[in-house]
Amino acid sequence: MASFTIRTPCSSANIGPGFDVIGLALTLYLEVRVTIDSSTTSSQQPLNCRITYEDASGSTEKISLDPEVNLITRVALYVLRCNNQRAFPVETHVHIRNPIPLGRGLGSSGTAVVAGVTLGNEIGKLGLSKERLLDYCLMIERHPDNVAASLFGGFVGTYLNELKPEDIARIEIPLSEVLPEPAGGIDTGKQPPAPPVGIGHYRKFAWAKEIKAIAIIPDFVVPTANARDVLPKEYKRADVVFNLQRAALLPLALGTSPPDPDMIYLAMQDKVHQPYRQSLIPGLTEILQSMTPATQPGLLGICLSGAGPTILALATNDFDDIASRIIARFKSQGISCQWKLLEPAQEGTLVDTN
Repeated sequence: MASFTIRTPCSSANIGPGFDVIGLALTLYLEVRVTIDSSTTSSQQPLNCRITYEDASGSTEKISLDPEVNLITRVALYVLRCNNQRAFPVETHVHIRNPIPLGRGLGSSGTAVVAGVTLGNEIGKLGLSKERLLDYCLMIERHPDNVAASLFGGFVGTYLNELKPEDIARIEIPLSEVLPEPAGGIDTGKQPPAPPVGIGHYRKFAWAKEIKAIAIIPDFVVPTANARDVLPKEYKRADVVFNLQRAALLPLALGTSPPDPDMIYLAMQDKVHQPYRQSLIPGLTEILQSMTPATQPGLLGICLSGAGPTILALATNDFDDIASRIIARFKSQGISCQWKLLEPAQEGTLVDTN
């Protein structure tokens, strides 16, 4: 009986002005516990894989236990099939323990994608580097800020390389490469092409040891597709320059110890995505405008986490008071919340051989 556990941290993307560029791994971990019973030679499970799921987040969304549908195992199958393996080893049991709320802006899908490529790498004994695994992630999740943070850990800046037209056309994994017939057609997906090398890159920034992250998680979902739909097709030059100025300053501000609250607060301002998402998140405008370092001791800066609705508040102290004030704002809109005090997950995804 072989076993191992994958631990993948959640992530917060954008961090104010860093839209689709800056990500932060946080100490809330998706765990995938895997056992393989090599004493048997056949399995009654689809694709030799049995999935069990433990929801530790309080989410009500239903998660598929079908290995052809579940995001983690489906991604693992993609990695395996790119490397000439069609299924999981016989009698594989994948137990997923998930404390990350779904659809709340904490990178739940990106975390699952990272766990999935890692699972495929481990199950298939492929020996791929994390840098190569990032290419697989970016064939599925085209926003590098979330997946790079969850894979490599820490506070990261990311970018995508220019791709060939045929690569750009692959917006996500074609179903025919992952699913059997009839979804993929007859005899399809025997060997999907491996991703191009070096699709995306990242660099880790410093993070001041005094800074912690307060995640205030409202009890409703904002689908990423909806959050993207409200964004404009074009931006004013002044708004783009506004964000570029602050995005250039933000890594230095958050990496300097002791932190400068005024600098961080100003560096976390945004005009590219948060103003347009206010209609999806009741109370967001009031929260962003009313809480500043001058009005709230300990606060450094505040922003949407990813596409929301989670609010990320960076602070050095008075965490309970900061969270209580934001929760009270949501409560006035009839919205309940939970909150977590988190830190950067510096090591990213880890595999523990039991």
